[in-house]
Amino acid sequence: MNPPDPISRRSAVTAVAATAALLPLAAGAGTAHAEGSGPAFLHGVASGDPLPDGILLWTRITPEPGAQPGSGIGVDTEVSWEVAEDQAFRTVVAHGTVTATAAADHTVKADVRGLRPASAYYFRFAAGGVTSPVGRTRTAPAHGAAASSVRFGVVSCANWEAGYFSAYRHLAARRDLDAVLHLGDYIYEYRTGEYPEQKYTVRRHSPTHEITTLADYRTRHGHYKTDADLQALHGTHPVIAIWDDHEFANDAWSGGAENHTSGVEGGWAERVAAAKQAYFEWMPVRPSVAGTTYRRLRFGTLADLHLLDLRSFRSQQASPGSGKVDDPERTLTGRAQLDWLKSGLAASDAAWKLVGTSVMISPVAFGSVPAAVLEPLAELLGLPKEGLTINVDQWDGYTDDRRELLAHLTDRGIDNTVFLTGDIHMAWANDVPVKAATYPLSRSAATEFVVTSVTSENIDDLLHVLPHTLSLVAATAIKAANRHVKWVDMDSHGYGVLDVTAERTQMDYYTLSDRTDPGATASWARSYRTRSGTQRVERVDRPVR
Repeated sequence: MNPPDPISRRSAVTAVAATAALLPLAAGAGTAHAEGSGPAFLHGVASGDPLPDGILLWTRITPEPGAQPGSGIGVDTEVSWEVAEDQAFRTVVAHGTVTATAAADHTVKADVRGLRPASAYYFRFAAGGVTSPVGRTRTAPAHGAAASSVRFGVVSCANWEAGYFSAYRHLAARRDLDAVLHLGDYIYEYRTGEYPEQKYTVRRHSPTHEITTLADYRTRHGHYKTDADLQALHGTHPVIAIWDDHEFANDAWSGGAENHTSGVEGGWAERVAAAKQAYFEWMPVRPSVAGTTYRRLRFGTLADLHLLDLRSFRSQQASPGSGKVDDPERTLTGRAQLDWLKSGLAASDAAWKLVGTSVMISPVAFGSVPAAVLEPLAELLGLPKEGLTINVDQWDGYTDDRRELLAHLTDRGIDNTVFLTGDIHMAWANDVPVKAATYPLSRSAATEFVVTSVTSENIDDLLHVLPHTLSLVAATAIKAANRHVKWVDMDSHGYGVLDVTAERTQMDYYTLSDRTDPGATASWARSYRTRSGTQRVERVDRPVR
């Protein structure tokens, strides 16, 4: 871990109120609201994509009460920003101004450079005499620095209607994280009461209809960022985010989506353009190549983080049982992105090659899943409910891309590749075999840690039974049919904490007491690690401290 910042390090994840955890950090820092009809900071502050010398800052100014997200109205407003070494802003090291306009939904970003590596900073914005909450962020280690460790919070799949974002609150309460990695499904596109069903909805989306237009996506992003736990997360740690399908529509691919009907919901290209524009307006993310999220960040000589976009370039999902999953003409990554990933992995001199992937790369055969669990598991995976074969939305549906990538790792002798994954609403710890059928006699090319959802439905949610009851039989069947799967939890909600040292990479899995309880507690569930040079995961009896 990098040297501690001025705030005492805490690895405990006790339940702490979001406001007490961090906002505002500085006494006398001002207020997020203005009196009367003046400007207001209603959506918090955020930072992201840390570099050794810089950080991306974000906020949204509401210039007047009617200028709500997606409204398209509101006057141009000059917003100032400043970065300091201390939370009282006695030592300001960078400052500037940017103009918030209706054309960008009054969101603003500042890509700040000239900062010190591996250092904590504090930042804030101001407009019209009103000061935003104070945020805390951190830069990455210098490119050639031998950092002793780097630590990430890891999350995915946060459906507003399915519960409260307590996982974000617990991560915000920690001071031992270098950043938080969000692996996709940051928002959900559904109309209210569709997923989950109305009678199980915990709180309602805004807008209440399914989002399809630029105004819709802006409104939905803005609604999510009114959540206090989400604001606390963004205000405490830099967030490194990629998108998955629900930032657009369920099971999206390059030419459409399962949850999109052309002609009824407009053209797919127009919907994607709207969704991407809103995403880059509302997220503390630097667009990489032509407005995608695949990019690479470095954390000293310890880790390179390769971040993938697995929606923009993929071929349409094959029908289960169609025989097309092995078709070399079909792709998940697209040619350019796969070549970029392969060259980056080959050229990396980092001890660990981390790959942020929104869908699971490990092959999974579902074996003799009990009938009682078959239908909800199929629903969760988007498969025919009369029988399970493979999940065609994952790398299992695009086996030629996976074969090429794993062959590249083995042929080039690229060790210590760890895939970090979301999407599936379950927690997994897997070896990634070259040939699953003969594993463990054949070799493992990499390892994979999959985190469960923040709130989105798991098996017990769909069955409406107590956790870890019916699903245990299904988990046992899956492990028996997949010897590279070391652990799977189908029922819990929560987050991961990934700790990387030169000797090992370890994922600690934390679970929430109740996603429908805004004060939910968090507890450690399990830990798995992969030791350098092994390409295999093993269980650990305690989390990192």
